[in-house]
Amino acid sequence: MNNDLTDDKISEGQKELALRIGRLVNSDGTYTTAIASLRLSRVSNVTETLRHFIYEPSLVVIAQGSKIVMLAGEVYQYDPTAYLVASVRLPISGRIIQATPQTPFLCVKLSFSSEQIFAIIKESDHMWRSRTDVGRGLLVNKTKIELLDAVIRLVRLLDTPQDISILSPLIIREILYRILQDEQGNLIQSFALIGSHAQCIAKVIQMVNRDFAKPLRIEELARSVNMSISSLHNQFKKVTAMSPLQYQKLIRLQEARRLLLTESLSAAEAGFQVGYESPSQFSREYARKFGLPPISDVKQLRDSLI
Repeated sequence: MNNDLTDDKISEGQKELALRIGRLVNSDGTYTTAIASLRLSRVSNVTETLRHFIYEPSLVVIAQGSKIVMLAGEVYQYDPTAYLVASVRLPISGRIIQATPQTPFLCVKLSFSSEQIFAIIKESDHMWRSRTDVGRGLLVNKTKIELLDAVIRLVRLLDTPQDISILSPLIIREILYRILQDEQGNLIQSFALIGSHAQCIAKVIQMVNRDFAKPLRIEELARSVNMSISSLHNQFKKVTAMSPLQYQKLIRLQEARRLLLTESLSAAEAGFQVGYESPSQFSREYARKFGLPPISDVKQLRDSLI
């Protein structure tokens, strides 16, 4: 296909996607939709400070604006020309770097599971590229017309709710198939392949998240996935850009921040609930991560929401 024609189609698709999101979401925030795994987001201004959150396995496609996300100090920038995929649960920080009230940041986020990825690999005749080593659980790829077209069709379904139960699983399957076909698609594939190093690390990540408030026992984690302790450390860092202990600490701190925002807890109580025995250590590590002690940080966050 002619490159100019392809670029025109992509530009038209981005405009349609932006119009549809803007019509469905007319105030800032992230919103669930009638398609359970699909969310729409709108932000009307750039964000000067980093925001901290957890990315579940998901695809993010920007229709308008630009964003950077950081994984343990690594910076990923993307906009309507590129999409982002998280293959595992990752603690992320990020901010919007291009948005105005007239042309707000608009994006769609589609959650998925490793079981959905595995089903496509298993049932497809496509000769998937095998990969024995592991790579980052976060990647950015150039947006192609085939993927963008499928995403637009999924968003269009929100206008015809009677079609969602039948058609959305088919379109979601197509979207996941497209990202598997794309550059670095073999990285996403590897997290769903039983017995691969990436799938073992994905399993460890699940266990750390399930028991994040308990002491981290590396020996038990390594034994559960038949890896040596050194191999687990190395492979875990390849996927998450951090050690298992650093990962657990970020999960603890982000959960403590959520508890402080949503429940009437003291800093000591929140720290204890996420696994800290020392209130002073919790406050120290919290301030190092978020820039302020727990209570001051939460007050600032609440004030910003008024």
